[in-house]
Amino acid sequence: RRTTHLPKGHPPSPPPSILSAMSPRLAFAIETAFRAGRSTLAHFQTGAAVETKTDATPVTIADKNAERMIREAIAAQYPSEHILGEEEGGDRSRPDRWVIDPIDGTKAFISGVPLYSTLLSYEVDFEPVVGICYFPGLDEMIYAEKGGGAFFNGRSCRVSQKETMKGGVISFCGPKRLRDQGLLDGVLTLADRALDNRTWNDAYGHALVATGRIEAMLDPAVSLWDVSALTLIVAEAGGRVSSRTGGSPLAAREDGSHDLFSTNGLIHDEVLAALAG
Repeated sequence: RRTTHLPKGHPPSPPPSILSAMSPRLAFAIETAFRAGRSTLAHFQTGAAVETKTDATPVTIADKNAERMIREAIAAQYPSEHILGEEEGGDRSRPDRWVIDPIDGTKAFISGVPLYSTLLSYEVDFEPVVGICYFPGLDEMIYAEKGGGAFFNGRSCRVSQKETMKGGVISFCGPKRLRDQGLLDGVLTLADRALDNRTWNDAYGHALVATGRIEAMLDPAVSLWDVSALTLIVAEAGGRVSSRTGGSPLAAREDGSHDLFSTNGLIHDEVLAALAG
């Protein structure tokens, strides 16, 4: 059994005085994601048992408990509203709904790496209008409301202003997935141009884009609950998000998966052109 050593970060959510000035839905989502995310720490770096789902992806009691907490909070506050979650599913045809990924980065969680997150969004007509991304192991939160900008630990955040990949930093998922998706050569082209390239995976890479610390994050073939909150957050931070072909990340591909390619906006066309070969 490993010992948990967690850094003490800035307050992940704004003080009550600021929360009270937010829309009730945003304030509720922030508090709910925070509480559910914090609950995962009871199982983090403890060797929690891992199960394998029917789609061959891993799940732990922390995933299940966090989603259950969020569902119960929504049912209490908004009893008539619909929910779509990674662990318990839901009706995908409902245009107005909450979308939950209780642990985005379950493999990181299992490995004891604190870069996993809890994602929560609310969609109206299939478009996110509230998005929360909380990193329990870092005690950091980034959130957005449509038209209201993005905020990191309670302070406004923006993407970087680099106009080309030269001198920039690009992050992407693991090379095996890039190879399987036919994107590896294009990513290597971008990596050759960039100052640096990293595999800051899952939501963490997109959060780095939204806070101006890197210029691009490439995340192909993921699920809707991986995409919804982050699509809004990056856009509200001034960035651009799309699929590999430039379409909406919220639109499923033929195989049912989604792409989430996030950039600072200024280099987006360069990124897509390189990936297209």
